Amino acid sequence: MSATETVVELGPFIAGNAEPLGESNQEIHDPATQQVVGRVGVCGGEDVQRAVSAAHDAFIEWSARGVAERGEIVAHGARAIRAAVDELAPLLTGEQGKPLREARIELNKAAETLEHYAGLAKELRGIFVLGLDPGVSGQVLRRPLGVVAAIVPWNFPTTLLSNKLGPALVAGNTVVAKPADTTPLTTLRLAAIMHEAGLPAGVFNVLPGRGSEIGELLVTHPLVRKVAFTGSTPTGQRIMAAAAEGMKRLTLELGGSDPMIILGDADPAKAASAASMGRFFNCGQACLAVKRLYVDESVADEVVAAIVEKARRLTVGHGTEKGVQLGPLHSERQRDSLEDQLRRTLEQGGEVLTGGGRPDGAEFSDGWFHEPTIVLEPPHDSPMSTEEVFGPALPIWRVRDLDQAIEYANASPFGLGSSVWTSDLDAATEAAERLECGYTWINSPTKVYDELPFGGIKASGFGKEHGSEAFDYYTDQKAVVVRRRERK
Repeated sequence: MSATETVVELGPFIAGNAEPLGESNQEIHDPATQQVVGRVGVCGGEDVQRAVSAAHDAFIEWSARGVAERGEIVAHGARAIRAAVDELAPLLTGEQGKPLREARIELNKAAETLEHYAGLAKELRGIFVLGLDPGVSGQVLRRPLGVVAAIVPWNFPTTLLSNKLGPALVAGNTVVAKPADTTPLTTLRLAAIMHEAGLPAGVFNVLPGRGSEIGELLVTHPLVRKVAFTGSTPTGQRIMAAAAEGMKRLTLELGGSDPMIILGDADPAKAASAASMGRFFNCGQACLAVKRLYVDESVADEVVAAIVEKARRLTVGHGTEKGVQLGPLHSERQRDSLEDQLRRTLEQGGEVLTGGGRPDGAEFSDGWFHEPTIVLEPPHDSPMSTEEVFGPALPIWRVRDLDQAIEYANASPFGLGSSVWTSDLDAATEAAERLECGYTWINSPTKVYDELPFGGIKASGFGKEHGSEAFDYYTDQKAVVVRRRERK
């Protein structure tokens, strides 16, 4: 069964126009069935030039508008997206694979992020400095950068786009978005919906196609002044190198291997629930998923048993089916990667407590399904510890105390997020200060808040999304000195 009843056909969205497919197009497949759910036009160099030129031309008028007016237009677009969630959710499930419930959560969150930045529009202000010298004052102006290339992966195609689109548009920039080549359908519809809600032509453009072609052309285009990328660390490194020649501004939100630490005085039931949700939401395909779990040995047996039981109770199936909690992995490549990591890890050691393979049944034969999997005590130098695991598998280790947990948590090239569960305020504070990452949750599920800046360190990238701090990465600051005319 497919998430969409008909095959959706969409071309690029450029200068306010939803263009037809054209001669070169690509099929989009449902990860649960391999049925064709859509076809999109495959863009090339000429399309990149047209989209960037449209965005560059639109920038002049868009950046000249009052910031409050820009915010109101973005808010109209956000409300239009909310109104279209029932239309968009099956489309997102069909191309990405996540359950309908999670698709609705994602789409509402995308609208919420746009609303958040629309609400911050009137707070986007500069600085006035008195008394630099007698009769001399200073100003610090914020100015938009110009055309922003937003390159977005397949795991959360709409929320990860909104993280970039909201601050970029409100600050006065225009955007050319490059969705993943396997999940362009919902993004193309979002652009059309926002245009219909009042976003001027050329302010938001979408180019479907292969990242190795379109992405590189966008990153190196002389009229693109900023690249905002979410994806793997190796791809981020290549983008950083390519963007350097043009001295482009960058925001890179890259891979993660987020640790969760559960201490002996934590609430074991709540901590286990947070670990399960944090690992298996979106079939474990999230940069901020819980990917390594360290549990104090005094409560390890209880916590591990609870997580194993939760994993066993998860209902695996097609995202449109009632009660499904875990859809397929997004692609054959993703499942192959997960299976390879599990195989290489277990060759070194560790015990599979549940899962470990593909689910049985004819209903799973055509999709990229994998059982929710728990692995106990794999070696600390094994792939599941040192690499990013992008799928429904969680390694768990027992630890003596907080010091050992932090030592293991920080022994990673990544530094995106982390979690700590404890009733000891001093221990929580110490962990937050010592964990090498950009975001730490204390006794909380791994929910990202628009009000707080988000971004990684080390191999997890740099720059901030979310929070008012995101505006710093979509504007230039210009200093102006004003000397009063002397009185005669």
